[in-house]
Amino acid sequence: MNHEHLIRMANQIGTFFASQPDQAEALEGIATHLKKFWEPRMRRDFLALLEQDGAGVHPLVREALQRHRALLA
Repeated sequence: MNHEHLIRMANQIGTFFASQPDQAEALEGIATHLKKFWEPRMRRDFLALLEQDGAGVHPLVREALQRHRALLA
């Protein structure tokens, strides 16, 4: 899948959850959203993208994936 498209979608999710006052809930919400609505191939591609570089990924999304990686793998 196109990496730029994955980054754009993930950043939109991150922007939405960034407005939550509880950061722990926001991080879990991001991971849960990706688990529920992204197909496994998309999640694998995005995790691999983050391992390579991850430039342009919203910091909250990056942190959510680091903390909840097991949920998404």
